[in-house]
Amino acid sequence: MPRIFTIYTGAFFASIKKRNTEMKQWGLIFLAFLLVQKQGIVLPVEADDGFITTRGVQLMLNGSPFYTNGFNAYWLMYFATDPSKRNKVSSVFQEAKKHGLTLARTWAFNDGQDRALQTSPGNYNEQTFQGLDFVISEAKRHGIKVVLSLVNNYEEYGGKRQYVNWARSARQSLSSDDDFFTNSVVKGYYKNYIKAILTRRNTFTGVAYKDEPTIMAWELMNEPRCNSDPSGRTMQAWITEMASYLKSIDSKHLLEVGLEGFYGQLSSEKQRFNPKFQVGTDFIANNQISGIDFATVHSYPDQWLPNSDTKSQESFLSSWLKNHTEDANNILKKPVLFAEFGKSLRTSDYIQRDKMFNTIYSAIYSSARGGGAAAGGMFWQLFTQGMDSFRDGYEVIFNENPTTASIIADQSQKLNKIGKMYARLRNIEKIE
Repeated sequence: MPRIFTIYTGAFFASIKKRNTEMKQWGLIFLAFLLVQKQGIVLPVEADDGFITTRGVQLMLNGSPFYTNGFNAYWLMYFATDPSKRNKVSSVFQEAKKHGLTLARTWAFNDGQDRALQTSPGNYNEQTFQGLDFVISEAKRHGIKVVLSLVNNYEEYGGKRQYVNWARSARQSLSSDDDFFTNSVVKGYYKNYIKAILTRRNTFTGVAYKDEPTIMAWELMNEPRCNSDPSGRTMQAWITEMASYLKSIDSKHLLEVGLEGFYGQLSSEKQRFNPKFQVGTDFIANNQISGIDFATVHSYPDQWLPNSDTKSQESFLSSWLKNHTEDANNILKKPVLFAEFGKSLRTSDYIQRDKMFNTIYSAIYSSARGGGAAAGGMFWQLFTQGMDSFRDGYEVIFNENPTTASIIADQSQKLNKIGKMYARLRNIEKIE
């Protein structure tokens, strides 16, 4: 009897304990959702001052998934090089923060041009470097992470053409700009530049770039293309080499290629989803390279399908978003960032552009809400007042474009709620 009674009561209380634990877990989840919805009832969330990392298909910050709404502003260093223009940089970060934006992508290069950062191979303009220092310090002050691109595919701000011309001046026999990807002298110039950037110590913060958590990621090249080798082998080899070199100096930061998202011959079954051209890159193979931490996609149906009607461009965009998100989830198993998108007001109106933003933001939110690979988007591009000579038709100026500004702020709020839910669940688990 005593033994039977002990067994019975032990099982009885074990059952109650299990039920209480299950109820407690469900209660915590329900509480977390309430905390996201209600104002004033909060648990502390860790400051967003850590390095961004990855876990599976998600970007992570301070142990919780990181979803971001961001913007492009390639011009930041160029303006910041002139101390009298730095107010433009501060203003755009202030406006971005006001609209909930948490990530900026910008150029960390200017090769041999006006206000050059790299005046010749291995030689740097300190005033321009201090301009980049200022950009990073202002991003840090406003709580905005940055993606820094290291060279341009195009001739604007120097790019691969400037590197090739420098090598020609050093008596290298080069036939095209695409020799940037294969010539050993040119690759040496680029590696030296990578090292100079990563080991730079910020004159405003005192922190070396490779140790600065405000920097979310490095980008190997803005929209790399190698039209001379449509097979993709040249680009695959270059990314592999440069990713390995960069990571040997800086293992703390994430790295991405800068791809537009085109499928190449290495993914022949997917080429039907491309616009009707190829550029020697491959979204799948290039992003599978060791050292590449997340994928990027750009979206410009108005440029890529210029002779198509609006309906065809919208259909292409929906398919483009769907296929790349699915590939990131199922094949790459890495996060994907829609790192550039826009629609020119020179060929469309605000209504059409707002519709495009809504389409992209909806796809990102749908993926993020389900814990999927789409980590965020970055529209092209954010301006502030007084930049008329830089307008390209894609500019967003919040006080000129109130409907667009509202759509952007709404997306920021929605992604922020998802992030807070995860962060507070994590803090509840710590308390438990």
